[in-house]
Amino acid sequence: MRTFVSDNAAPIHPAVLQAIVDANVDNAVAYGEDPWTHRAIQAFQKLFGSQTEIYFTYNGTGANVVGLASVLRPFEAVVCADTAHLQTDECGALERFAGSKILPVAAQDGKITPAMVAPIVEKFYEEHHVRPRAISISQATEFGTLYTLSELRALTSFAHKHNLIVHMDGARIANAVAALECSLRDATVDAGIDLMTFGGTKNGLMCGEAVLFFNRRLHDSGAHYVRKQATQLASKMRYIAAQFEALLREDLWHRNALHANAMAKLLERQLASIPSIRITRPVQTNAVFATMPREVIPRLQRASYFYVFDQALPELRWMANFDTTEDDVAAFTRLLASELHAA
Repeated sequence: MRTFVSDNAAPIHPAVLQAIVDANVDNAVAYGEDPWTHRAIQAFQKLFGSQTEIYFTYNGTGANVVGLASVLRPFEAVVCADTAHLQTDECGALERFAGSKILPVAAQDGKITPAMVAPIVEKFYEEHHVRPRAISISQATEFGTLYTLSELRALTSFAHKHNLIVHMDGARIANAVAALECSLRDATVDAGIDLMTFGGTKNGLMCGEAVLFFNRRLHDSGAHYVRKQATQLASKMRYIAAQFEALLREDLWHRNALHANAMAKLLERQLASIPSIRITRPVQTNAVFATMPREVIPRLQRASYFYVFDQALPELRWMANFDTTEDDVAAFTRLLASELHAA
C-alpha cells in the first residue's frame, strides 16, 4: 500500500529526474558558475522580481539556517510558532550554528499573529537579554493551515514597524499558493516578506531548496559565505539548479501542488464516512490531521506507516503528494475502515 506518511516520501517527478539526466553531460564549472544555475536564477527572478537574490542549498534545515544566520547576530533572536519546524524538528541547528536563540510563541493551528508576538517584541531589552531581530513563519504551516494575504500583510507591517525581518519557511509554499489562488509574488514579496526558503524536496525534487532574499537591504548579508560555512554549497550545483529549472518551467510546481491538495481534500471527504475518525484541523493544503482509537494505530502503521503528531489525543497526520492517486486514497480509506470495524 502507498504511504501517506509525508510528501518527503514521494518519488522524484519524472520531469525533474529527466532534467538531472539532461544536465549530466560534459564538464561544467563548479559551485554554481554553470548555465543551469544561471537559468534557474533567472526563472526565480521572473517569478519574484529582478531584485531577488537566490542561493541554492541541499535541504530545508540548511536553507533555514543559511537564510536566518545571514541576518542575525549571536545576541539577536528569531520569534516563531512553538510548532514551527525551526523550533521542533531541526535539532537546534540554527542555535548551534548561528548562536542565535529561538523564542517560541504558543500558536493556534501553527499560526502566529501580531498580538501573540507583541509581548515578546515590545518587551524592554537590555544587555541581559537576547534582542528579537526576526519573525519566522511557515507557509503552509506544519498543520497544513494557511496565512491569508491580509494576515501576512498585518504581520509583516507589525514586524517592520518594530524593525524586524520577516522570514518565511516555504517548504510547502507551492501548496499554500495553490490553495490561496494567488501568485507566488502576491504571497511573498508583495505581502512584505523579506526572505524565504523555497521548498523543492516536498514538491517533486530529489533534493534541493532555495534561499530567496527579497529585501535589497539584506543583499550584502554575506549569505554566500554563510552557505559555504554551513556546508550547503554544492560543488556540482547544476544538478540542484536543473531540478528547479524543471520545477519552475510551465508551472510544474503549481500543478504538483494543486494535485496534492486535491488528494488531501478527497481523503478528508472519504474519511467523513468513518464514524471513529474525527478531523481535527482545517484541511487547506495537502495535510489531513485526525484522531482515532489508540489501539488501532499500530496495526495501521504496519500496513501503511504514518506519524502520530500528538500522543496525548492521539492526533495523526496523513500527507498527500504530487504522486498520490485517487486509487491510493480509496485503498487507504478501505484499510482504515476495515481495521476500525475489526476493532
